[in-house]
Amino acid sequence: MLDLELLDIAVIGVYFFCIFWIAIRVARKNKNGDDSTGYFLGGKDMGWFVIGASLFASNIGSEHLIGLAGTAASSGVAVAQFELLAGIILLLLGWVFVPFYIRSGVFTMPEFLEKRYSKNTRAYLSVISIVAYILTKISVTIAAGGIIFQAMGMDFWTGAVIIVLITGIYTTVGGLKAVIYTDMIQMFVLIAGSLVVTVVGLFHLGGWSAFTAGLDASYFSLWKPISNPDFPWTGIIFGAPILGVWYWCTDQFIVQRVLAAKNIQQARKGSIFGGYLKMLPLLIFVIPGVIALALSQKGELLLNTPDDALPMLIKVLMPAGLKGLVLAGLLAALMSSLSSVFNSCSTIFTLDIYKKIKPESTEKHLVLVGRIATVGLVFFGLLWVQFIDNISDQLFKYLQSVQAYISPPIAAVFLLGIFFKRLNSKGAMASMVTGFVLGIARLIGEVNKTDLQGAFFYFCDINFLHFAIFLFVICVAVLILVSLLTQRPNYAQIEGVTFHKMSMIDTRQDLILSGILVCILTSIWIYFS
Repeated sequence: MLDLELLDIAVIGVYFFCIFWIAIRVARKNKNGDDSTGYFLGGKDMGWFVIGASLFASNIGSEHLIGLAGTAASSGVAVAQFELLAGIILLLLGWVFVPFYIRSGVFTMPEFLEKRYSKNTRAYLSVISIVAYILTKISVTIAAGGIIFQAMGMDFWTGAVIIVLITGIYTTVGGLKAVIYTDMIQMFVLIAGSLVVTVVGLFHLGGWSAFTAGLDASYFSLWKPISNPDFPWTGIIFGAPILGVWYWCTDQFIVQRVLAAKNIQQARKGSIFGGYLKMLPLLIFVIPGVIALALSQKGELLLNTPDDALPMLIKVLMPAGLKGLVLAGLLAALMSSLSSVFNSCSTIFTLDIYKKIKPESTEKHLVLVGRIATVGLVFFGLLWVQFIDNISDQLFKYLQSVQAYISPPIAAVFLLGIFFKRLNSKGAMASMVTGFVLGIARLIGEVNKTDLQGAFFYFCDINFLHFAIFLFVICVAVLILVSLLTQRPNYAQIEGVTFHKMSMIDTRQDLILSGILVCILTSIWIYFS
């Protein structure tokens, strides 16, 4: 219990009112809201600032709010590597993928796969994406919202229903434009609330020097040895980027934001801005976890589990009003993530599944189906949350890791498909099916690895980042080999989605900003080495 005062509740209430008011106003002003472009891609007139803000806000979920601080409290800042690497992967999105996505005119990532390969690859990615969204992103975010309300003294289910209804209503009514603009506002609330925790915590400890002097230097190192079970440097350098390419460059949940851009330049600038924002989680999510550890060692804070780090910091350090601001920031992160997954999932269902079954559907009918799909996602998300309590913590952790095990083949077919026109649909399907089978085998084996021996045990026990490298290499080999052994694709048909006929649009300003971002990341790596 966080012992909220009236001022805290008032701050949270004002936040909810503002978000709802902005969403409804945006929805009313969206003149193209009754056609698929207006509803699913926000009218394709988004600028770089709102795109970058939405990329950041949509990405921040329960694993960031609780998981980053909790992991940092137990093992230090190394967990921030995934956030920092995301900045570089976002440059890859902006400079390499965006030109092909925008020029091809696609609405979804499965649609892009169909243009590059075949209908079968589109169907595969559509089904995999929707199932993964419902089983992981939607249910976990709803549960996290319920937990936050529970900490505020409210019943878990009451809190879960409140966050789902508010988010579901403005997502259903306003479509992507409402999601993106509310994401922008939520970004400010999230950063402000989280930054307050860091600043107050450092001030309480006597500043940065006193903070770092009070803990072992290993807690401030981003680089861990190969033997580290969680963050081996080999996995960070070679494995994490594979998962990053899948998430930041090929997942509808993220890429839908750049698809809504006015043009390639705005989409790329938005990606670069998002890369800068991804430098912040080290400061606003990870460092607070280490601060909680330092306070616990001083006896000023009790950590029963590492995941208590952020909640306990809020309870112990935040005065009335600021506590409400921080909680509003946490709710902002959850709501932006939830609204984004609602919209992305309904887009895939409507355009990649329903429209394939009913190709004669009118634009207005497709928008209606998208809204109904969002309502359905709200229902299934709430339904699935009920089963979370009946799943062991360990099994639920494995369920979450499914995405890490199915992402390498998807990254392979997208990344290589853009650069090598000789790759065909048979190679793509063989690669994705091979990756899926090996990934599921790893998941099943990981659950039962205590009964395994020898090579089978190693296969299921190897660090998941090292496994991602192995799986990616296998999928690339299958993709290339099967493609070369079968008929080449129709080059004229795929010329708009492969590199040989496309050139990147360069601007001096974007190149300079990208270079500065790389320098910032390099400086962080050196300082925390």
